[in-house]
Amino acid sequence: MSLKEIVLAGGCFWGVEKYFAAIKGVTHTDVGYANGVTADPTYREVCTGNTGFAEAVRIQYDNDIVTLPFLLEMYYQVIDPTSQNKQGNDVGTQYRTGIYYSDDSDLPAVQLSLAALQQRIGKPLAIEVQPLQNYYLAEEYHQEYLGKNPGGYCHIPSSAFQRAAVATDPAVG
Repeated sequence: MSLKEIVLAGGCFWGVEKYFAAIKGVTHTDVGYANGVTADPTYREVCTGNTGFAEAVRIQYDNDIVTLPFLLEMYYQVIDPTSQNKQGNDVGTQYRTGIYYSDDSDLPAVQLSLAALQQRIGKPLAIEVQPLQNYYLAEEYHQEYLGKNPGGYCHIPSSAFQRAAVATDPAVG
């Protein structure tokens, strides 16, 4: 087992977490706040837009089963990569899209993936790419929220969760 980690922001973290948790090879997910300027923020503080944090999902995965390029391709399927500070009905800096890496060796794969995405869509991308500066777990009631509240709001269609559950990374065959 070769465990790795990436943090992705894609709007409201409830659906992003459920989506990635369903992918074969993902060993753990949790929701939290990434790359802000205050210590240990609360949801209410993040929602003010004054903390600099993005709602994000920490994804731990077995690189022998699923690769970072595949996870990024899956990520692009559930975000609008050209939308600045908005996904679905959620608007604000905390809903921006972002890829936050803690392993510098992941940056070339991220850059290559974004270049391919840029070429496919032909519009400027609004996905920020930064080293992970900090990450704080969100409150417990946000963890696996859609599992606990099946009727909860989500900007990701239920068909995407079904696709995630059967997705396999062709690079690891």
